[in-house]
Amino acid sequence: MFTTISVAGRLFSSPGSLRLGTSLHFSSSALQFNGNSSSTFNQEEVNKFSAMSADWWNPHGVCRPLHSMNRLRVPLIRDGLINNGVTNLELAYSDKPLEGLKILDVGCGAGIISEALARIGADVTAIDACPENIEAAQMHSERDPGLANNLNYICTTVEEHVEVVNDEYDAIVASEVIEHVDNPQMFVRKCSQILKVDGSFFLTTINRSTRSWLLAIIGAEYVVGLLPKGTHQWDKFLTPGELGNMLGQEGCQTRLVHGMMYLPGLNKWSWVSDSSVNYALHAVKKQREDAN
Repeated sequence: MFTTISVAGRLFSSPGSLRLGTSLHFSSSALQFNGNSSSTFNQEEVNKFSAMSADWWNPHGVCRPLHSMNRLRVPLIRDGLINNGVTNLELAYSDKPLEGLKILDVGCGAGIISEALARIGADVTAIDACPENIEAAQMHSERDPGLANNLNYICTTVEEHVEVVNDEYDAIVASEVIEHVDNPQMFVRKCSQILKVDGSFFLTTINRSTRSWLLAIIGAEYVVGLLPKGTHQWDKFLTPGELGNMLGQEGCQTRLVHGMMYLPGLNKWSWVSDSSVNYALHAVKKQREDAN
């Protein structure tokens, strides 16, 4: 989920206010990127988001930064698809630039980005393993009859969805999700299986770095209180290189990596060159040579 890079001043402004234990070790040896788990499902993570299900659409609640993140991620997805040549160019400057495209939103929560993509024309299938999230998403979308024909919510995991879907998607979105799943390599593999050749894979997540531990864990959860304590596990974060390698193994080429910064006082996200904490990644699936 989201975090912030702007809490550093609060972390270090009062030298005696925060004591870090000497037993902290930044080691990736425990990371199981290619584990033997046959599922991406993690009940503990689902329980975390089940507890916040009633607050997803509260613009002043814990998901406030996710709402404002749409100002970055919706244009990222829209422009990425237009520039990749998969949209109808005649619609590029209309209010429905993604009309005719099928998008899968994996780990959709209560549909904050799903609804936004559907409103600009995409045919969106949104999945989440948490029943309470899907219920909240459906209740909210019912307020807008204009979403009835191009937004479909399903309570399922991506590996279960792969088994029943009859078509491939033009784009897959996994925003603030991969750091919460078990077996991220399987997650990437299953998503890629139902992505069309030349289709786009958009992810936002948190880097695994010293700065992300200080800002995403200590700062956001324990100092500023942007998130409930325990929302994130630092060792589940992926570096852009690790995520890029996972995507590459599934035939997806990384097109761009953007750093992201959140300013809590302004409730505003900005693109930055520093990807050591939050970042977005756009990859495109290419035809495998061994498929010919």
